Order: sequence, then structure tokens, then C-alpha cells
Amino acid sequence: MALSDHRCQIICVHSSCVFTLKNKGCVTEDQIKEVLSEVKKELHRRETLGQAYLERRKLIQEKYIPKHPQIFKLKEEFLSQDFISLVKFCKESKTTCPDVIEKIQNGPAEKCYTLPVFTEEYCKLMMEELEHFEDSDCPKARPNTMNNYGLLLNEIGFDEEFLIPLREKYLQPITAHLFPECGGDDLDSHKAFVVKYKMGEDLDLNFHYDNAEVTINVALGKDFTGGELYFGDMRTKHSAQSQYKDYQHIRYTGLLHRGQHMHGAKPIQSGERYNLIIWMRSSKIRNKLCPMCDNEPELVETVGFGDGFTKQEEVINLCAI
Repeated sequence: MALSDHRCQIICVHSSCVFTLKNKGCVTEDQIKEVLSEVKKELHRRETLGQAYLERRKLIQEKYIPKHPQIFKLKEEFLSQDFISLVKFCKESKTTCPDVIEKIQNGPAEKCYTLPVFTEEYCKLMMEELEHFEDSDCPKARPNTMNNYGLLLNEIGFDEEFLIPLREKYLQPITAHLFPECGGDDLDSHKAFVVKYKMGEDLDLNFHYDNAEVTINVALGKDFTGGELYFGDMRTKHSAQSQYKDYQHIRYTGLLHRGQHMHGAKPIQSGERYNLIIWMRSSKIRNKLCPMCDNEPELVETVGFGDGFTKQEEVINLCAI
């Protein structure tokens, strides 16, 4: 059984919401009605996410013929040798967190790290597969409400034999050392997707935090200029003197950071950028407090991993902000 956080699915549409909208700048009745109409549409979308996913997945399984079927099952030959060596080092019994940090590149901000993940050849094959799927007539769901382009990888078939073993066997040995305070030693679910930025389409991404305990962001390709990530503080830390730090994507390289670390993406200036993003979740952390609404989760049934809450040791779900 999969569950979601009922608190985060319910959007207030009564008088207190109207009062809030007025405080946020909606002055006229027409403006308030327009916003409330959009809120109701979003609520309906969230309530029907699970059923819509099942319908799309069924159609994709029936119709889609992969271009590179071999890439859907994880093999070590797809992974960078430096990444494999790092994972083996992290699994050694005497290895400590400072030992791991010595072997890994520091990123743009505190507790951000860069590391090679996939080979160049695998990234190219995945790019070709993604473009092949985009060109098909299969139904496509976009990653989230902030990205209008990109794909959910579980719907194409990457979860079972690729993403789950990648998280369990390769990423968690690293995150267990680097992020134990936020569940990096017990990441038991994920949401994985690819985002696309291109001139004339999505160019940037607003400042935000992820619905994740730990995030990895891998630059798959292509050629582009601009599009730097920028990092601020953790979402629970508010400082008038926040320093924003940029990170320029390096192709085939991953950036590992805490999901609650505030960040955004600057506009690309030319070309096209694809990034593979995995939001990794720890039920032992989020079962205590939903990371999106800061309340104890009130769980309702859904499908898939969802938002990674658990109940009675089952993976459950979905605080759909």
C-alpha cells in the first residue's frame, strides 16, 4: 500500500484563503476568483495523480518500443570507474566521513559535493532514449509543477532494475557517510526525473527546496551556456546576509546536496540542457514531520513511492506540493 500526506493535498478555498490572497496582492474579486479557480484545478490534479499514472504506465508498457532496451537494467559498465571506486571505499568498515570528504570534490556550498556518476557513453545512450520517447505518441507526464519539459523515469520503466539498485547499492553507501543527520543512511524510496531547458522553452527554475532528504543532480548533456545553479541557505535558516553561490554544470558529473538546501537555476543563454535528478527519501525522517508542510503526516492511499512516507514498514506516500 502507498500513502500520501492528506494535509498537503488539501488546499484551503474558504474565507481564510481569500484573506491570504488579499495580503499577497490579489485586490479585485476577479483576481481572487482566477486564483481560486487555478487552486481548485491543482487540487483536482493532485487527487487524481495516482490513477493518471497507472493509466499512462499501462499505455506506455503496451505501446513503447525502447531504442536502447539494454540501458534499463543497471550494469557497472554504465558507471564511472571513479564512482565505483568511491562506492567501494565507502563500504569499507574503517572508512569515516572525513575520509570520504577527502576523496570527493566540494561543491558550491556547505555539504554540496560533486562526483562522476555515469560514463559518457551511457549518458549519450540515455539522451537518445529520452528523445526517442519524446518523439513517440505515448502519454507523457512532466516532472513537477515547476518544469514544463522533461520526463518521469518511473513511467518509462527505469525504476525496478535501474534506479532502485542505483540508490540502494551505489548512492546510499556514499550518502550514509555524508548526510547521516538527514537520513542519508536509510534512503528507502525516491522520485527520479529528467528536466530539460532550451531556448524558447523552460529557461530557468525559481528558488526552491526539494521534496527530498538528499538530491543528486547529474548533467546528461547537451551543449549550452548559462544555466548555473545557485545555492542559498537551508530552508529553515533565514538570514538577511545570505550569500548565493553559483555552480556551473559539468557534463556527466553529479552534484549531491541536501534536499532542503534552497537553490535555483539561472536562465540558459544558448543551447539545450538535460539533467537527471533523483530525490531520495528517508521514511524514518519524514514520518516524523512532512518536509513540505512541517506537520505530522496524515496519510491517505496512493500508488508508487509517492513522497516516501511509511506505515507498518511499508513504503507509502505523497505530499504533493
